[in-house]
Amino acid sequence: MPGSGSRLISVFPSPQELGVSLAQVVVQRAAQSRAGAGGAGDGARFSLGLSGGSLVQLLAQELPAAAAPAGPAAPAHWTLGFCDERLVPFDHADSTFGLYRTHLLSNLPIPESQVITINPVLPVEEAASDYAEKLREAFQGDTIPVFDLLILGVGPDGHTCSLFPDHPLLQEKEKIVASISDSPKPPPERVTLTLPVLNAARMVVFVATGESKAAVLKRILEGDEENPLPAALVQPHTGRLCWFLDEAAAKELTIPFEKHSIL
Repeated sequence: MPGSGSRLISVFPSPQELGVSLAQVVVQRAAQSRAGAGGAGDGARFSLGLSGGSLVQLLAQELPAAAAPAGPAAPAHWTLGFCDERLVPFDHADSTFGLYRTHLLSNLPIPESQVITINPVLPVEEAASDYAEKLREAFQGDTIPVFDLLILGVGPDGHTCSLFPDHPLLQEKEKIVASISDSPKPPPERVTLTLPVLNAARMVVFVATGESKAAVLKRILEGDEENPLPAALVQPHTGRLCWFLDEAAAKELTIPFEKHSIL
């Protein structure tokens, strides 16, 4: 399938071991981004895009400790965005930013001014336009925002971000952020990065754990479907594509992958 030669599939015995390695990847990418920008000055930042769901707890458990000794690559130099967001108040249980604020950001010293969020009080289309403008301000000089690292999840239906199978947003080529008001998964109103942004990233890491993801991962990673699932459409043009799976999620795969055990 397209891009399969440039992707890396890593399988871990447990979500916990996966989380440790994922946190290490974040810190390593932060160091590389800072070094690539000269290590100092206004341009020396690391841009990270996070997704919600089970990723919140994985990162909350491992990333603060991994980032603590980061030195020049410390979180003070990070710019944080969100790959999609639900149009709910930040104190709502469905708010991705709200969950990260409670569980991760309270232990990770990223300046508030460097955390890019939606405005949840706006109507959904305006919230998408407002978030796009914030991203353009943060990524000045980029026609399409180029994140150093995006961490994505995948649903049992193959969706990623708020890009769902057979949805018109999969054809979006112009907007960097889109609104969705008919999400098949509640809540219905959401704001999401589009495929052009996902495929512009310098590195994309998909994370999937649990047996409920096994069947769809086989379709995404081994299939050659005429109408690919949304997660299969993420093929960074020049960046790296990695899949971090636990053994339960990978149990139906027959293609080669790397097995890891770090504990």
